[in-house]
Amino acid sequence: MKIARVTATPLNVPLHITLLGLDKKTSLACCHVEVETDSGIIGHGFTSITEEDVIAQIVNGVIGPNMVGDDPLLHERIWEKLYWTMMPRGQTGYAAHALAAVDLALWDIKGKALDLPVWKLLGGARDRVPVYATFGFGFFDREQLAAAAKEWVKQGFRRLKMTVAGEALRHKDTHPLMDAIREDAKRVQAVREAVGPEIDIFIDANCNLDLYHATKLAEMIKPFNISFFEEPITQNDPLAMAQLRRNTGMALACGQNEGLLFRFRDFLVNQAIDYAQPNVCITGGYTQCLKIAGLAASFNVSVANGGAWSYHNMHLQAGVANGSLVEHHYLAVELYKLLYRDLPMPKDGWLTLPDRPGLGFEPDRDAIRELAKLPLSEGRAKG
Repeated sequence: MKIARVTATPLNVPLHITLLGLDKKTSLACCHVEVETDSGIIGHGFTSITEEDVIAQIVNGVIGPNMVGDDPLLHERIWEKLYWTMMPRGQTGYAAHALAAVDLALWDIKGKALDLPVWKLLGGARDRVPVYATFGFGFFDREQLAAAAKEWVKQGFRRLKMTVAGEALRHKDTHPLMDAIREDAKRVQAVREAVGPEIDIFIDANCNLDLYHATKLAEMIKPFNISFFEEPITQNDPLAMAQLRRNTGMALACGQNEGLLFRFRDFLVNQAIDYAQPNVCITGGYTQCLKIAGLAASFNVSVANGGAWSYHNMHLQAGVANGSLVEHHYLAVELYKLLYRDLPMPKDGWLTLPDRPGLGFEPDRDAIRELAKLPLSEGRAKG
């Protein structure tokens, strides 16, 4: 079996939010990748939180020509070749996203060829995974945020995540950071009061705070029993995160936007994290995320899904023994529903893995063709 064709389609998917009195239009950008073999098996992959048109150019212009004729089952060999083709000096960024999307497609092919789901190929540690609902977006006001938290608990979720910090560092010259985190503390309090003491609450700053203000926010919200603080500090600075962890005793998580294995080594050696969060759609695909999971296991640290894209990441979290949480990101799941068929739905805070070969869900190619006709330059939400 040989690779015959590799194609990438950039997409900017419109989303219409009509819950809790909101009537908001936004969009999410992503890139859909397909790898076709000469035996007729087609694997599909995906990446996001990047510039989708750039990724498509990399896959179509660089990766694809370097893969045609290769054996798709030799994922480690292909990964290594593409690494030396695109990031021989340790670059990450666009190259890591593009490589991740292609790697997912290769594992989908492997599963279909061997008649096994990817989660079993990755180790099959469990057949269901706990999920947390990312619901608490910045476009909700405080009252809407509390109402949204109650709604997701009503749907059976026992773990909730909300964003904090907005783009605080980026706008520090016009919006004081202390004002931002004081409001964040009030929003966290509103959610805790809405859902009671038994629900896990996670917060995510998306790398938008410095050490001082992340520490201050952690101190302000300590009474509200936060289960982990995700990406609290700009650039995921391992030394600053280690200091934050020591100063506050709060569990920290990060890694969804990291492109290479050595970054996780730095987090772990410096005791900066309680959860490593490689995202298979960004962090080099399953091939590299397996290595990250193994590295984390040597430090007795769990891996968890951050950065959305639950239906790709559920396979890693189910596959490895130190896998844990999968992120059921409201906006990302709405995008999934537009692009794919046969998606499993969580029940009572758990997601059961499919037994179908490969990823267990298939792209709706008619829908993707229609979405590909939309302009790429419209405003979009950050995933």
